[in-house]
Amino acid sequence: MPSFTTADGRKLVYREDGRGPVLVCHPGGPGFSSRYFVDLAGLSAHRTLVLLDPRGTGGSSPPPNGSYEIADYAADLDELRQHLGLERIDLLGHSHGGVIAQAYAAANPDRVGKLVLASTLARFQIEQHEAMEKGMATKAHEPWFADAQAALEAEQAGQFGSDDELLALCLREMPFYFATYGAAEQEFVTYMGKDVICGAALKAFNDDIFTTFDLRSVLPQITAPTLVIAGTEDFITGPLCARELGELVPGARLRLLDGVGHMIFVEARDDVRAVILEFLDEPA
Repeated sequence: MPSFTTADGRKLVYREDGRGPVLVCHPGGPGFSSRYFVDLAGLSAHRTLVLLDPRGTGGSSPPPNGSYEIADYAADLDELRQHLGLERIDLLGHSHGGVIAQAYAAANPDRVGKLVLASTLARFQIEQHEAMEKGMATKAHEPWFADAQAALEAEQAGQFGSDDELLALCLREMPFYFATYGAAEQEFVTYMGKDVICGAALKAFNDDIFTTFDLRSVLPQITAPTLVIAGTEDFITGPLCARELGELVPGARLRLLDGVGHMIFVEARDDVRAVILEFLDEPA
């Protein structure tokens, strides 16, 4: 896969897929590579997807100083933009990648053409925590519930000794991330099991950032046309989070997909592709 060297000597890897205008895509986690995007709901048939492996994931080097702050990821995005030779980028961020995309677009309003914030949030505080608990409770009847809940609690508590142990926990908790955990969703989770993840990134986020970050004050600085898209059954970045973003990002368009969970590009492939393409194809 193509790569480049950052100003501080790290290797950042990305994947190019498709044809057409460039859409830079930042995955979530944090700690997951761009592998889970696959072809991003078929957008690769209409856009050249530049899918970044964030620091420490996939083939990208970890930071020598061990820093996984939001601003660090945003700085890596700008180095990618410069490497691509683009003055402005259309940018999509999913989940934690959406947090990075918000921060980047707010700090660099002249560097973003259009912005897609998918299944993401501006903060995770008491309201968001309560919404997550309610979302999880709706799955209490599922046969996988107890095991997935135990895995989620262990992951958030940092109870893993290696990246492989973390990956195993994440795969066990993944049923929560779908509205319906059927055959297609299980196949996707099996595919995710081949990822190379970064436990240090996720642990740093869970320990120091998750419940304290708050981007609300910078969202009005975003000038790019923005699409906020999320599933109504997303237990962690659902309607509560999406509506807050829609209200605070100037002129943002909000789309909630009925009966869809966190991994919208898996569960609502056709709808996600259509909504995002309609937004990207509109004159700025």
